[in-house]
Amino acid sequence: MKKEVKKMHVPDGFLGWTWPIYWIIAIIVLAYSLKWARENLDERNIPLLAVLAAGIFAIQAMNVPIPWGTSGHMVGAALIAIIFVSPWAAVLVLSIVLILQGLIFGDGGMTALGANIVNMGLIGGFVGFYGYKSIKGIGKVPAIFIAAWAATFLASIACAIELAIAGTFPLVAGVASMALYHAVIGVIEGVITVVVIMGIGRVRPDLLPEWVSSQKQEAVE
Repeated sequence: MKKEVKKMHVPDGFLGWTWPIYWIIAIIVLAYSLKWARENLDERNIPLLAVLAAGIFAIQAMNVPIPWGTSGHMVGAALIAIIFVSPWAAVLVLSIVLILQGLIFGDGGMTALGANIVNMGLIGGFVGFYGYKSIKGIGKVPAIFIAAWAATFLASIACAIELAIAGTFPLVAGVASMALYHAVIGVIEGVITVVVIMGIGRVRPDLLPEWVSSQKQEAVE
């Protein structure tokens, strides 16, 4: 029987026996993200992180229902990873956003929280960061756009595969559906990511890292 649950993220009951696996992974990566925060966040960049987290919280509320009971929406992981020069920053921010959404608004199940963190924070953050790092030589704007699009698109594919493993999604149709919706959503996210980063660069260029703000695109190790 098809589950009709219109939620922003993977709801409770959609992951079957697999949900503890994603919780274990999420706890491990969240620990690494907290270590990153202790070593890299200070009074200069915490306000920017908070503002961007609030923005991500808001944009994720704009979602499109997808067949089989979940929905498509923007993620925001690439934006955080690129600005803070670390995928762990994306894991931290998305974890906070997802926890608050689950506890306050009931969006995304608490048993499924681990999978949502893995998909949006871990996969989205790493794809966004390393995607931008690997192609930034083509130009800042197209590299940001492609990295943001890929982060959202691949996170959605991972979600579809997880739901197929749990028996909630049909594999081929589920992946195709998520891919189709998020290919379009990813374009919107790519544009927004470019606009936000370029806007910060105009108003407060001192808040952007050199690999985004400078004309000379230096490699980031």
